[in-house]
Amino acid sequence: MRAIDVNEAIDNNPVGRFQWMVVGLCALLLIVDGYDVFIAGTVLPTLMAEWQLSKPEAGALQAWALFGMMFGALIFGPLADKIGRKKGIAISFMLFTIATLSTGLASTPTEFKIFRFIAGLGCGGLMPNAVALMNEYAPKRLRGTMVALMFSGYSVGGMVAAALGIGLIPQFGWQPMFYIAAVPLLMLPVILWKLPESLGFLIRQDRQEQAKRIYAKIAPSVHLSANDKLTFTETTGAAASIAELFRHQRALRTAMLWVAFFCCLLLVYLLSSWLPKVLQEAGYAERASLLSLFSLNFGGMAGAIAGGWLGDRFGLPKVVVGFFAAAAVSIALIGFNLPAGMLFMMVFIAGATTIGTQILLYASVAQLYNLSVRSTGLGWASGVGRIGAIVGPTLGGFLLAKEFPLQQNFLIFAIPAVISAAAMLVFAVSNARRVSAVSLAAA
Repeated sequence: MRAIDVNEAIDNNPVGRFQWMVVGLCALLLIVDGYDVFIAGTVLPTLMAEWQLSKPEAGALQAWALFGMMFGALIFGPLADKIGRKKGIAISFMLFTIATLSTGLASTPTEFKIFRFIAGLGCGGLMPNAVALMNEYAPKRLRGTMVALMFSGYSVGGMVAAALGIGLIPQFGWQPMFYIAAVPLLMLPVILWKLPESLGFLIRQDRQEQAKRIYAKIAPSVHLSANDKLTFTETTGAAASIAELFRHQRALRTAMLWVAFFCCLLLVYLLSSWLPKVLQEAGYAERASLLSLFSLNFGGMAGAIAGGWLGDRFGLPKVVVGFFAAAAVSIALIGFNLPAGMLFMMVFIAGATTIGTQILLYASVAQLYNLSVRSTGLGWASGVGRIGAIVGPTLGGFLLAKEFPLQQNFLIFAIPAVISAAAMLVFAVSNARRVSAVSLAAA
């Protein structure tokens, strides 16, 4: 009987068609997730006019989906450690697509809030589970790149929301933007059929036959006998709990990641919710303001892919620090009444270094924790980030109601990026010391 390490096989074998299929399916899921998230910013100016909402009321309206995301991340992350990633992803996907479709039927702000909260539960649950699954099937040498490629789907979803908003909202109103969510529901049977379960979860559950069928797709040249047993080096460890996230000298790094997540998601949802409205009030045309949302997400996609590539070569923590520093500068410059071309360039950079960096933060969390607590770690980091996501639109509505000068608003908006850069610098130093200590102990 042989004991075969699955992790070793994934790391040492070429990336095959099966693993690229996992990247593609997870990216497809996140396109829908991103569409659902960024749809809010495209419809906000129309909703404010139709329902006569003040800026603080509009910010609170946006926050309900983000409340749902926070609870979804905290519920479905740990739950998936117990029921499996595939089930967690399927439940989350079905929940937010049905709720998003139903949002188009809302006739009052209260109904809108309820449907958006339910949709948020699903969105918040999907992301940490998709990251955990992709992180498991990607070899260590390409993990950052593959997770970033998968996560670029999130930005593509935002670009689709902006593009459809430009075409649909002026002629048909805001409701069709939500009805479109019926289309992704048709994907659910394909997801249930093609998306694999976590290998580590199957091995932990002693479901060896299922695990062997998946292993054969990763390492087709290896012939397994009935007596061979698959092992997963990260399946050992304490059961999933929040306390476990702070053990094994991870307390400081966990805390710094949570600070970075809070500030990063605050920025992502502040910009995605209010950027079109702020630019309209600054004198830019409606089409240009919606194109800014497209630029933001296009930047997010480019930043995720470039950041993943750079992270595999220079280390994610260093790249994240640099991205947050660039975010602070680009966000501050947006407020300086720039020509349209320069404005879109700054928005592109802001998207690359906020939305793109959000994706790199998820990859950093996935690399910090072992398999037994990975979804829990991702769920809690995402949940803390969702608190920032709730604060972002609400804070934006409050600040804009004060009618500060445009330049002052964006200087304030840049502050969370500075805090994130400082937090990740502390994380990077602590992580480097820990890696050095482990290397010395092994020598």
